[in-house]
Amino acid sequence: MPNPSDFVATPDDGVAWITGASSGIGAALARKLAGEGWRVAVTARSADDLRALAEECAGLPGKILVHPGDTTDEARMAQIVADIEADAGAIALAVLNAGVYLPVDGTAPDLRAFQKSFDVNLGGTVNCLVPLLEAMRGHGRGQVALVASVAGYGGLPTSAAYGATKAGLINLAEALKFDLDRIGVRIQIVSPGFVDTPATKDNPFPMPHLMQVEDAASRLHDGLKRRGNFEITFPRRFTWQLKALQFLPYRWYFALLGRSTGWSKKGPPEARPRDTVAEAAQ
Repeated sequence: MPNPSDFVATPDDGVAWITGASSGIGAALARKLAGEGWRVAVTARSADDLRALAEECAGLPGKILVHPGDTTDEARMAQIVADIEADAGAIALAVLNAGVYLPVDGTAPDLRAFQKSFDVNLGGTVNCLVPLLEAMRGHGRGQVALVASVAGYGGLPTSAAYGATKAGLINLAEALKFDLDRIGVRIQIVSPGFVDTPATKDNPFPMPHLMQVEDAASRLHDGLKRRGNFEITFPRRFTWQLKALQFLPYRWYFALLGRSTGWSKKGPPEARPRDTVAEAAQ
């Protein structure tokens, strides 16, 4: 049996499916794949944004196929997979990219930020992944990439919810690889550094090696075409440094991250009015 890690899907193999495709990396990747002749099914909550993307790509060799939906809707994601396969053909490549970044202040944590992050980033990905893998198993091959983040490598300020979900996606992909290799489906994990999107604009700490969306999409696109690699990470000089920090004793890890992010200079939080605390806990 061929090594599934060497499988690189092409437009001749079927359709590409991208979630979180209304903007950012997802939309940029959809344009790149359509430019190569792919039929690209795109999913996001905003049907208008997806239709605008389809119109923008109308002159390209490929085609954008609009399938709006909320990834937290389990039934809708299963229906989208069935619709794509019935109307356009087998899904050969999938990039499950939908996600949210909701910063968490550990001195006043908001339960809703955790719940929504878990529902979208982790639960939403699984809602897409399960029917997708059922379809790919029937075809005997496929290529799937889960978009995580370097925030999943280790704890970063404000990322208690986001980082936990991305760490979960990394573990999910690692665990599934053992079984997916047996059925010919290639799974990859995508771990970007900081990308200049609306979600990162309010980050309260320095973001080294900040990448533009088009550059990030190009790196992801290149990683999908590389045989044998499990992780697609960029920019490598930065992401490898973050990964190396995990080998340090925790005392050094927290000291280095505290200094580099400015968190070690923060004093005690200001007291909040009692009603604000009650509202955040609802």
